[in-house]
Amino acid sequence: MMQTAAQDARESGKGTACLVIGVDDPTALARQMSREEFEEFLHGFGERIRGVLRNSDRIALLDGERYAAILTPTQRPDLESMIQLARRLQLACDAPYSISGRSINITSHVGFCLMTRAPDPTGKAILNAAEMAADEAGRNGPGAIRAYSPEIKQGPTVQSKLASDITPALEEGRIVAYFQPQISTDTGAISGMQAVPRWLDRDRGILAEAEILPAVIAKGLQVRLSEVMLFQCFGALRAWDKLPITPGLISLPIGIEHVTDPKMYDRLKWEFDRFDVHPQQVCLVLHREVTARLDDEVIMRNVSQCAKMGCRIELAGFGTGPISVSAIRRTGAERIRIHRSFVTNVERDPEQQRLVSAIVSFAAGLGLETLAEGVATIGEHAMLGQLGCSHVQGKAISAPLPLDECAAWMLRHDARLSSIPRPDLRRGA
Repeated sequence: MMQTAAQDARESGKGTACLVIGVDDPTALARQMSREEFEEFLHGFGERIRGVLRNSDRIALLDGERYAAILTPTQRPDLESMIQLARRLQLACDAPYSISGRSINITSHVGFCLMTRAPDPTGKAILNAAEMAADEAGRNGPGAIRAYSPEIKQGPTVQSKLASDITPALEEGRIVAYFQPQISTDTGAISGMQAVPRWLDRDRGILAEAEILPAVIAKGLQVRLSEVMLFQCFGALRAWDKLPITPGLISLPIGIEHVTDPKMYDRLKWEFDRFDVHPQQVCLVLHREVTARLDDEVIMRNVSQCAKMGCRIELAGFGTGPISVSAIRRTGAERIRIHRSFVTNVERDPEQQRLVSAIVSFAAGLGLETLAEGVATIGEHAMLGQLGCSHVQGKAISAPLPLDECAAWMLRHDARLSSIPRPDLRRGA
């Protein structure tokens, strides 16, 4: 199956990936039940995996009580989307099981490999790499997620070293916020800044979010990372208050661990008061893992109260999973984010153009703005503007910037914008 997916991906110019999902300490679990009960559990474990995936994706039971999930080729799957999928798989798989009238609780680990990162673009190589990543995740569990990298071949790897270093890095200020500009497709003006974490490591250089998140997840430090990012975002807003131009909103992703905390709203409100920051300056970005659980009373209460307080709400990953119109309205969302998989090659792919146009029309019908992420070329930027997308973000505009470079970039961008001649639209001119 993996070989077929890899071949289809190569022939279509798309990408695929393999995830391997396993139970933490399956030997201890097997001791708690008979062989028939354990087989019943494994079947249920597999069905939960199947329930998270698309109908066209495939799963297979591997040795060692693990499943491989083989993804149908799509437009360039990336590390961020794979991490989000891995977390959704864990949420589904880690819920209690009822076996012979008993409640069984487990944790799971996930390893994955993107076709673009495999040692060789063959099905066998991709599967083997995903299994190696799962082995690494199993060593760093419970509940670990690992992406394949060449270092994983070396056994106890850089990834596990990152996990052991993440706590002091957070507490010593080595995890910092970088900011990626967002601009309006209508005016070209800066409309916001997306906060993304970066790890300033003395030996390894600047580590990106894809390397940070697995370490954070492995140590259960998602809430602490959110706190660090929030603190730095508020500090940035205070610094930018002195500029002659406005940077627009700061977009801050909020994870499932944050929104399931019944005290999230109260804590956030206290932080706004402490820093003297207006909630209207902040956009809370809800990814798929959150929007998939909007029926949760605590999550919906937190999100709706933040919206009533004045925070802007943005729903990310739009088009990659189901969400009802009623749920969108209940969140108070003002913007939806178009996933980068719909953005790639949009300037020359008619199917991509139709998909983006449909999303933009849907959003407009609900009175929502749209933001396209991962905009990599000037052509993509131009086409998204023609299709009616409100805002764009990506390396075609700017890479994420450290705080001390943001002000200079904003002023340069504003100066370039001011120097562009504008047509005189006065009547009779």
